[in-house]
Amino acid sequence: MTVFFTGRHVFWAIAAVWLPSLAQSARAAAESTGEAVQEASHQTFAVHGQFTYVEQEDSGFRAPYRGANSLTPNRGKETADASLFIGVALWPGAEAWMNPEIDQGFGLDNTLGAAGFPSGEAYKVGKNQPYLRLPRLFVRDTINGEGEPQSVESSANWLAGKQSANRWVITLGKFGVTDIFDNNQYAHDPRGDFENWAAVDGGAFDYAADAWGFTVGAVAERYRGAWTLRAGAFDLSNVPNSVHLEPGFHEFQMILESEHRHEIAGEPGKLMVTAFDSRGRMGLLSAAVQSADRSGAPVDISQVRRYRSRLGGVLNLEQQLAPDLGLFVRVSKAAGNVEAYEFSDIDRSAEAGLSLKGSAWRRGNDKVGLAVIDDGISAAREQYLNAGGLGILIGDGKLPHPGPEQILETYYSAAIFSHAQFSVDYQWINNPGYNRDRGPVSVFAARIHAQF
Repeated sequence: MTVFFTGRHVFWAIAAVWLPSLAQSARAAAESTGEAVQEASHQTFAVHGQFTYVEQEDSGFRAPYRGANSLTPNRGKETADASLFIGVALWPGAEAWMNPEIDQGFGLDNTLGAAGFPSGEAYKVGKNQPYLRLPRLFVRDTINGEGEPQSVESSANWLAGKQSANRWVITLGKFGVTDIFDNNQYAHDPRGDFENWAAVDGGAFDYAADAWGFTVGAVAERYRGAWTLRAGAFDLSNVPNSVHLEPGFHEFQMILESEHRHEIAGEPGKLMVTAFDSRGRMGLLSAAVQSADRSGAPVDISQVRRYRSRLGGVLNLEQQLAPDLGLFVRVSKAAGNVEAYEFSDIDRSAEAGLSLKGSAWRRGNDKVGLAVIDDGISAAREQYLNAGGLGILIGDGKLPHPGPEQILETYYSAAIFSHAQFSVDYQWINNPGYNRDRGPVSVFAARIHAQF
């Protein structure tokens, strides 16, 4: 019981005491300098929207056996979603946003079969009929300090206005962890660039989320000069990969991120280091295998869940090489003997890629991207999968010949109108589910996206 009390205490210390007092003291300090930007937002109300449709199919591939979470050859699925982004100014610097969304469709094999799943638009739940959700409902308070004012354009979840170079930003409510953490302008948006989960975010970043990728939490960000420091606390699901969050922060995740912006040969870039600690009822993979060996029953990770921690981190680089060409690199690692809780069955991941705008062929609003990804798992996870265990996304019933899951993805996004794009995407996945006996598989996709 002491551990659960500690989790609640951590959250309320941040959300109910520290964050409001931090906002008040930071705002007072900014006003005392006489140099603060007086208003972070001049716009009082905004409505934006988006629609995205993705059709995805995989090829025939070698599949001598399959399990409950295996990828099936020659399958096709589609997803569609439409969102509104409704924002209103609350007081100088503060704004509230809500994002009602309608979703429909499924990922390939109900979003199963590959740890680096090929569609970032596919959630871990799906329905044939459209259904309404509210993935985001949050308040953001920007406390400006000294420094050159910077213009903020009106966009989804941002009101137009001004913000200072040195500032505090505090966010509280329901949103996505990766709305704020592990950002990368070249590989972070499955509606506009890469589709694979391990390209969109660090593959081993097991961030807090429900089955749709959203959670409840609080974040404080401090911008000063070339540096930004972010800290946040978030609800975990009530059980791994669940549609329900655990209320009251009985199971929670803490995240700390440091960002440094720089220039190399006159070209801008940034480097981020993200560390996370998930604390919840999680099972040890080796204990699940040992328990099954003793009882003769199938491997069941739920029988060995105890309150414990899973640590991990991400190194994230983005670097502009030329005005139209950007490089991105991510390396991530997480504890390998603890079950994956929210994101995917990846213990280590490395990705690198390039993003190029089409100015050279007079299509400046077009983009083309190329990424290579190498995902791996620990020896304990290999043993667990070989014993018939199931992960969040994978589980072929056995894994006698494990190997790294290697992915190549390329896409071309063509601007149809100023607010609409059509994309084609190709992914090659070697050893899907870390299984050398299956694959490789080719995945083809077409995407239509529009926004206002």
